Amino acid sequence: MPKFLAYQTLNKLKTPAQTLAVDAVHLISNFTKMNIGILGSGVVGQALAGALIKNGHYVQMGSRTSKNEKTVAWAKGAGEYASAGSFNEAALFGDLIIICLNGEYTLEAVHSIDAENVRNKIVIDLTNPLDFSSGMPPSILEGLGNTTSLGEKVQEALPGAFVVKTLNTINYKLMVDARLVNNGDHNLFLCGNYPDSKNKVMHFLVDNFHWKASSLIDLGGMEAARAVEAIVPFWVLVYRKLDTPMFNFKIVQ
Repeated sequence: MPKFLAYQTLNKLKTPAQTLAVDAVHLISNFTKMNIGILGSGVVGQALAGALIKNGHYVQMGSRTSKNEKTVAWAKGAGEYASAGSFNEAALFGDLIIICLNGEYTLEAVHSIDAENVRNKIVIDLTNPLDFSSGMPPSILEGLGNTTSLGEKVQEALPGAFVVKTLNTINYKLMVDARLVNNGDHNLFLCGNYPDSKNKVMHFLVDNFHWKASSLIDLGGMEAARAVEAIVPFWVLVYRKLDTPMFNFKIVQ
């Protein structure tokens, strides 16, 4: 197990709510084989699922129905560690939940989940509230910018879960292998209301997706998602200029 000396860990927890997060993450403290529920069956969900299965985790991919042809076909082709289910079934299955849905439909999907199925679990939220109705670059969906964010709405909808916003500012290939750009020397942002949950997600990213501990920047509470999500339209402009999605931001001091 790598040493994570840069992390602020349990001795920094002060409130009862933060202390409760300790119990939520005991299953993923060492990131051995886990059950992981992925909500979303697109290229992002499939990239994450494939990488996690290669690392020895069991993955259930969730969609609107457990009989979705796309997810059923994926599970058959992905091997014995893969399965398919509904959003609710995948949420129940997972010790850790990852949401990688179109931002426009994320809250509808989240509200279809029985909140008890994610109680005391970490939920990683990759979603972005992007509106493409007026073309490129996208804007932020009405009502989900400046004074609130999609990340905050996901946390509100799942009050018993510990939501961490991250991985939403990069291409899906880079999500699962940080080494693909500048040998991993670039930054990734996280935010959420529970410090220990963020700490465990950092461990997860380092252990599974080759992120460097020193490259992970904790921006604070979930209200920071307002800014993190707002980066993405700018990311799209850079992508169009460079004609490649294989880039990321690096903070230099």
